[in-house]
Amino acid sequence: MRLRVTAAPVAGAANAAVAQLLARALDVPPSAVSVVKGLQGRAKIVEIAGLGRAEIQSRLSSILTRAS
Repeated sequence: MRLRVTAAPVAGAANAAVAQLLARALDVPPSAVSVVKGLQGRAKIVEIAGLGRAEIQSRLSSILTRAS
């Protein structure tokens, strides 16, 4: 998945912006979203606590369907 955030990659601001964006999109608290790999790079792996892969895919699919 590709995301675009406007926060500068300084002092973790971009990582926090990614976490906030995903938390809002998935309707979970920001504390449930963790960047687990790629803290200093463009490619990141995130973990969403409390949701399984199928639920995450379902929620993202519904967002994409509404946007088109």
